[in-house]
Amino acid sequence: MPVVRSKICGITRVEDALIAAEAGADAIGLVFYAKSPRAVTVPQAQAIIAALPPFVTTVGLFVDANGDELSRVLDALPLDLLQFHGDETAAACEAARRPYLKALRVRPGDDVGARIEAYPSAAGILLDTYVPGVPGGTGEAFDWSLVPHDLQKPIILAGGLTPANVADAIARVRPYGVDVSGGVEASQGIKDAEKVRAFVRAVRGG
Repeated sequence: MPVVRSKICGITRVEDALIAAEAGADAIGLVFYAKSPRAVTVPQAQAIIAALPPFVTTVGLFVDANGDELSRVLDALPLDLLQFHGDETAAACEAARRPYLKALRVRPGDDVGARIEAYPSAAGILLDTYVPGVPGGTGEAFDWSLVPHDLQKPIILAGGLTPANVADAIARVRPYGVDVSGGVEASQGIKDAEKVRAFVRAVRGG
């Protein structure tokens, strides 16, 4: 079985970032979307990134950010990867000149393969659950059978994942990686250390 990568998203505190790293998470996500309960400021993000050990990928999440807003964050932070969670076109994603993931919100009847083809320059595609008016972090799962198994892009599965269901999700979807936020929280924006550890263990087949 290929190794499945894990990302703990919505990190708001240094201590939660360190818990994720110590648990063996491959990446952490920092949310730069003011309407999110997990949003961070640039100074918060600077402190979190500075505290991380090597080999933990830092991912910045944006939702239809304008160029000035994006530049302000990218000039201040050494983010490894960008994650676009809005209605951005491929051209808008490419304009940031950084490797990026494009998040697509999946709803019943979607042709996931066709939607992915619109982002040939993406490093990978994150599949989340469609909930009207909410760009992500809903805690709800979508119908995993909608994900084709012959996709050419690395797929990161998100939406409603928890320590209890992530092993089943991996077996059914066979993604490159999995992404969790609310499923490992004590409260919105605050991670539960044992849930984070249990999630990473489950991803690794432990």
